[in-house]
Amino acid sequence: QVHLVESGGGSVQAGGSLRLSCAASGRIFSLSTMGWYRQAPGKQRELVATITDASITNHVESVKDRFTISRDNAKNTVYLQMNSLKPDDTAVYYCNLWTGTLDYWGQGTQVTVSS
Repeated sequence: QVHLVESGGGSVQAGGSLRLSCAASGRIFSLSTMGWYRQAPGKQRELVATITDASITNHVESVKDRFTISRDNAKNTVYLQMNSLKPDDTAVYYCNLWTGTLDYWGQGTQVTVSS
């Protein structure tokens, strides 16, 4: 069983920064692709960024040059550094672990950006 626990959310003004963390239990972290997703009120959950077990990253266009995903396999933790935040970034952010066959999700952490 895998448990994912996100932290680091909060409220900031536009232009501010936050760093999200997601700590994973279990032994499969280093072998898994990790991702951050977000869901704004009234909208579907959407991909933000992913990082493979080989640390190959992908960021969706709307966050490129502002957000950076990274991982520390020694700590079983994935991070999302978010800079130059905009009100449109307001959402619940979820951590995802994908083994190739199984998906695991965290409980989410709220990020609110005010103008």
